[in-house]
Amino acid sequence: MFSKESNGKGIASKTYALSSPTSRLNNEVLNDSASIRRSAAGGDVQIHGGSEDEGWYSTIMRSSNSLWVILGISLAGGIAASAIIFFRSRRHRQTSKDFGAFVKYLELLPPPQPAPPIAPHPLTGLTFAIKDNFDVESFITGFGLPDWEKTHEPASFTAHAVETLVQAGATCIGKTQMDIMGCSLSGQNTHYEPLINPATTVHIPGGSSGGSAVAVSAGLVDFALGTDTNGDVRLPAALCEVLGIRSSHGFIPCTGVVPVAKSLDTVGWFAKDSKVLYKVGQVLLRSQVSEVNRPKRVLVADDCFRFLSVSENRCLSVAINAIEKAYGRQTISHIKLGEYFASKMSGLKTSLVSFPVDGEKGKAERGFTALRSLSDACRVLQCHQFKLNHEDWIHESLAANIPDHVKSTLETSSELVSESLTLKNEACSVMAELLMNDTLLLIPTVASPPPKLRSKSSIWADFEEKSLTLLCVVSMSGCCQVSIPVGRINGYPSAVSLIAKQGADLFLLSGVDKLFPVLQKELETHASSDHEDDQRIPMPEAAEAAKEKGNEAFRKKDFKSAISSYSEAIEYDDGNATYYSNRGAAYLALSNFHSAEKDCTRAIDLDKKNVKAFLRRATARESLGSYKEADEDFRQALVLEPTNKVAADGLRRLKKLLFG
Repeated sequence: MFSKESNGKGIASKTYALSSPTSRLNNEVLNDSASIRRSAAGGDVQIHGGSEDEGWYSTIMRSSNSLWVILGISLAGGIAASAIIFFRSRRHRQTSKDFGAFVKYLELLPPPQPAPPIAPHPLTGLTFAIKDNFDVESFITGFGLPDWEKTHEPASFTAHAVETLVQAGATCIGKTQMDIMGCSLSGQNTHYEPLINPATTVHIPGGSSGGSAVAVSAGLVDFALGTDTNGDVRLPAALCEVLGIRSSHGFIPCTGVVPVAKSLDTVGWFAKDSKVLYKVGQVLLRSQVSEVNRPKRVLVADDCFRFLSVSENRCLSVAINAIEKAYGRQTISHIKLGEYFASKMSGLKTSLVSFPVDGEKGKAERGFTALRSLSDACRVLQCHQFKLNHEDWIHESLAANIPDHVKSTLETSSELVSESLTLKNEACSVMAELLMNDTLLLIPTVASPPPKLRSKSSIWADFEEKSLTLLCVVSMSGCCQVSIPVGRINGYPSAVSLIAKQGADLFLLSGVDKLFPVLQKELETHASSDHEDDQRIPMPEAAEAAKEKGNEAFRKKDFKSAISSYSEAIEYDDGNATYYSNRGAAYLALSNFHSAEKDCTRAIDLDKKNVKAFLRRATARESLGSYKEADEDFRQALVLEPTNKVAADGLRRLKKLLFG
């Protein structure tokens, strides 16, 4: 039996009930040939023909040697699956119309709507795609590698997350490209056509769930599933300018998902619309109950924003403005996250990495080292568990097409696993204590700027190292995190993340849904404003770090470098009198008296009791011949500090100079 329906263009869509052997046979045809592409605008069937794809459905139908196959599979639980496949031999290839996002096209149809008065399925009318490590019954899961498909059988059931979404009314239209075996964050897999970032075609899209991020960014689907081991959803979400959530570890079953590292793996998803992101969460996390409707506190991790450029921190100011409008100004607080970890986690005092946390390089370095240690521990666990899961298969397959970065995961020493697990357990406890039930943490999603396509390996390595230092916080603590686009800097997308405690996903998603429309309006205002500096939000941690660099350069008599560092501090926080006064001192040392006077005047405007600023301005004015004004400054310094020797000496010097 089959049903026959028109697609509006004279093409029939057929759904068959096939036996298992037939399903397997047709699945082999699917994997060895072409697959369909569904237009985001009109739902038209379009073709993607193997490695030599040239055209679209209309081209195929005009060709006399075309072959088309329609098949359907009946899945457990009432899910209907159908796939339409077109393929033909090609001599030429055109640019991909789906940005390389899809590796397989199929259709998983939802069950019929319930009869009134029962409400319709919550995801009715939404389309989605799934990363190619989610199982679909009777299809072979690719896991980012053709050799994997050749050596594995079709799945015997559909992944829990996929089936749950289809039962809730969503339609799955295909599988998306992923990095080889989930072992990279670049989004570049040489076994498939290039994956193009729709947000900025000159930059990488990110991975390993890059295909899903690209599908959403290009508007091909309403949302898409991915998995996140250590940034695999959050990083491509940031680079492709979409929302992306890593769910709390252990709250969405990974049944039917090929694992990378089970203690880190979670299900995540992408969307452009915060309401869609929230709806999907309500379906997948229906057992969760949100105890708090609105965040009462948002902690800004100032030290983490040191990974960004000054210009990107200006973009952050838009996010903070939106948070204050959405949640209230009183919710904003600041924290040095690295220092917090260093003070709370005894395991960080071990020599896990080459930079021991002993506090000798100052608090900022100690905090950075703490996050680096956590990142290294995360890498140890990921590699160790990947090795346990896949080492045998890699050796048995002769590893002919497996790149070196995947093979290197098998070389991880097991000696550090115990220490790394200790750090993971401590991170869970520390973040639970920090976030409580009503708190969100604001951090950058990734470092900046993202690498361009075909960048030098050193550029990618630096970006990856810094980004993993940020991403590991949630990977190791089991918390949930949403990456949120916050505009563009120098042509590439910028993103921040909100983090909630483990198990508070719906609280987080609700908060993001309240924030996102406010943020969009703030971005529009920011884009149309000519007064970017007026919207700048102070970043005290980053500013203090820059000031300390300036002080160190000043002590070494490298006054030009000192001026540069003090200027950076002012960029981060232009309301701090000390930064202007210190820069004025550096200008004095270079005999740039006009600049010194100007900076000290600004410092005094900000702080009428800044004695050093009065003394430095007096010295500058004396050198410029403005003796009366210099005399006034020295006298004001003595009013503030009656025993100040420098001021007294200055007055005596001026008196002798003026009156002999």
